[in-house]
Amino acid sequence: MEEQGQITHPSGELDPDVQRELLARARSAAQRAYVPYSNFPVGAAGLASDGSIYDGSNIENASFSLTICAERSAIVAAVFAGAREIVAIAVSAPKMPLTSPCGACRQVLNEFRPANQDMMVILDDESAGEPVRLESLLPRAFGPRNLE
Repeated sequence: MEEQGQITHPSGELDPDVQRELLARARSAAQRAYVPYSNFPVGAAGLASDGSIYDGSNIENASFSLTICAERSAIVAAVFAGAREIVAIAVSAPKMPLTSPCGACRQVLNEFRPANQDMMVILDDESAGEPVRLESLLPRAFGPRNLE
């Protein structure tokens, strides 16, 4: 739960105010990206099951394989703070609306998807955002529950 109200409605959809906050935070995070090589900033804001929000941006490296995406940056911040379930994440790439997480990020997001619900991924469309379920981005995902 978030202090100001419900995170999700009974239908499983995100509260519109929460979705707006996530998008605003993701847009702000994109402005803090370190992207000297691609010049393609991306920001993300992840919503933990307790209502906390964790921001991240892509951080590039001259050794390109060591670059970290915004989504993974936000997840790392959340996990470091003690969160283990992320119910939603917003992704904003100012140069390309509706940018979706890469395959590696989808797999990392799946690791922290709540056991009892799907994760909502909000793609920035320069308006209210387009919510997409992680299941539709990563069907038949392999995750921690497969190892039980």
